[in-house]
Amino acid sequence: MDAYLVLAYDYPVLGAFWTVMWIFLWIMWLMLLFRIIVDIFRDHQMNGWVKAGWLLFVLIIPFLGALVYVCVRGKEMGKREIRQAQEQQAAMDAYIRETAGSGGGGADELTKLSELKARGDLSESEFQRAKEKLLH
Repeated sequence: MDAYLVLAYDYPVLGAFWTVMWIFLWIMWLMLLFRIIVDIFRDHQMNGWVKAGWLLFVLIIPFLGALVYVCVRGKEMGKREIRQAQEQQAAMDAYIRETAGSGGGGADELTKLSELKARGDLSESEFQRAKEKLLH
């Protein structure tokens, strides 16, 4: 029984596997904490004291705080995230509509002016003055 005992951890590949696994779990843990903290501040139904309490609980006792937060408020986290994504999409759509609407009007006017000039209804000087008014 004096033979050398080879443990599975003595193999470098297994050591690398365990290192990668711990790093992966650590990154997942940080992502969960950041997501919980963002969700605490995202919720507009909680008042400031409740937010401060949850934040302290999650930061002082992170494992228990995260577990309790996910158990108590986890179902609503997804709903709040979806609602925020929808609000951001609506704001982006409104911005695009507003920007495209204001820019498109000028292009339409320039097209009309060039058609009027091509038909001979506007002289070159009138066309240049109207174009300057539209562009500035």
